[in-house]
Amino acid sequence: MELIDRLIEQTRHDKKKVYSLHEPHSECISKFKVPKKYEFGCKASIVVAHKEGLALSLKGLHGNPYDGHTLAEVLKEAEEAGKTKISKVFVDKGYRGHSVKDKEVYISGKRGLSTHFKKLLRRRSTIEPHIGHMKSDGKLGRNYLKGILGDCVNTILCGIGHNVRIFINHFKNILEVPAR
Repeated sequence: MELIDRLIEQTRHDKKKVYSLHEPHSECISKFKVPKKYEFGCKASIVVAHKEGLALSLKGLHGNPYDGHTLAEVLKEAEEAGKTKISKVFVDKGYRGHSVKDKEVYISGKRGLSTHFKKLLRRRSTIEPHIGHMKSDGKLGRNYLKGILGDCVNTILCGIGHNVRIFINHFKNILEVPAR
């Protein structure tokens, strides 16, 4: 009954709105894109290795945090998972104002850069297909697990599934017998 009371009494400018009765922890995420201005659920932070495309770290983030504030923590987890130090990071415009000091962070959309840096920033666009595959093939776009813990587990499972698909495709290419 408390949830229904909150739903009835909420106004347009309230902070803690209820967007779903069956999943009261879902949040409204502003996308700033024309076709789809808002998404509901939780943010997912994804770290992908740029050469292999393996998902090194996936994390479901509740509370709609600013992307720049989550970068240091997610990179630390990715370094632990990959057992290697990350020196260059390619991110989108949402990570402006980050607090990472010991790595080279390239933010897409910067102007007045040399051709070398422009080429490096194009590495960011190679990550987009991996995110798209995780959303469509890995079901990251739709979560069927309940609660905050379910959101976190879903993002991790999508990353595992993405890595398994990459391994399977890699072994298929190795084992494939050429046509005569």
